[in-house]
Amino acid sequence: MKNRKPLFFSALLSLLATVSIYAQQQPVTSPGQLVGQEGNPIITAVPFLMIAPDARSAGMGDVGAATSPDANATYWNPAKLAFAKDNFGASLAYNPWLAKFVDDMSLSYLSGYYKLNKRQVVAMSMRYFDLGDIQFTDDLGNETRNFNPREFSFDATFAMQLSKRFSMGVSGRYIYSNLAGSINGSSTSTGLDSRPGHSVAFDVSAYWENPELTIAGYQSKFALGANLSNVGLKLSYTDENQEDFIPTNLRLGSALTTEFDPYNKITWALDVNKLLVPTPQEDGSHLDKSLFDGMFGSFTDAPGGFSEEMEEFGISTGLEYWYNQMFAARFGYFYENPNKGDRQYFTLGVGLRYQVFGFDFSYLISNKRNHPLEDTLRFAIMLNFGDAGKSSSGPGGTDMLDDDI
Repeated sequence: MKNRKPLFFSALLSLLATVSIYAQQQPVTSPGQLVGQEGNPIITAVPFLMIAPDARSAGMGDVGAATSPDANATYWNPAKLAFAKDNFGASLAYNPWLAKFVDDMSLSYLSGYYKLNKRQVVAMSMRYFDLGDIQFTDDLGNETRNFNPREFSFDATFAMQLSKRFSMGVSGRYIYSNLAGSINGSSTSTGLDSRPGHSVAFDVSAYWENPELTIAGYQSKFALGANLSNVGLKLSYTDENQEDFIPTNLRLGSALTTEFDPYNKITWALDVNKLLVPTPQEDGSHLDKSLFDGMFGSFTDAPGGFSEEMEEFGISTGLEYWYNQMFAARFGYFYENPNKGDRQYFTLGVGLRYQVFGFDFSYLISNKRNHPLEDTLRFAIMLNFGDAGKSSSGPGGTDMLDDDI
């Protein structure tokens, strides 16, 4: 494990820990644009909450609002779990993070659900983001201490079918972020104390499916999903006057699955995302907004007007092919406007299912050379018990022919 990180990573850590200070101090050259930045990206605390945690959806370009349910639906759209065919499912995912630059950062995700009956399900999940070892220095560059920044969240979920085609889910979340430990401000150039940040949040999700479609003579299913996630309290690393928004997000998605024969099936999915967080303003006024003012105002507050508002929508799309409900091949694409973060990449993935066991793998190909996310790998293992193997929408999915509740 490395003892030091490159300079860019230390700068990234400092930015995450002092977002409000940065936004208030940097002069602006054009509406909403900070010096040294391209465009006007939205910055939040605990961005690890927006990292795709599982290999299946990551292999499809980070889609998941309306794809068939599995244990990782706790992240993408918990309402889907009410339509899960299996009585119990669990997943463990591991993602080496920024592996091109560092060797000890990772995101781990553990999730599972249990069906109380045919209509109701409970689930739990935990995300753990390990930022590796950091060597801190003083203003003169002298080494002061080693520290291991880390963040985690813990979720509890309940979902229920309200009809044979519609379900809703709610989740509660506790968030913990420790980027620098507890530091006395008298020993830093900012003069501010530092401490771990805490927050609580909730999600509200919905899912609808029609498994009775016929397209060109083939049995098909069309699904829609929505997930309003991370609606929660601002988080502070210093004092109450330095609070940062967490990444409240709206995800809308659709998925179309067509079964050509008992052995071959393909799903096409499309998701649209928007952070419901205030767009940075020249005078820093966005930092003073309340949670709900920031959420509802996020659709009309971009300094560049309607055109900039449209730039804040991210798009992801992907394909998934299943053969004999045992082997899957996946392909996807994710797009984020250059003025809002400029993440643009293709993804590839494979999946294997055998009896109650499953394995997923994904690989990220960035559009830009030497991008920090380039060559990102994700791995996941799954367990499914109950009616596994009877679903016609894939392992962990719902049976297209089952109309009962």
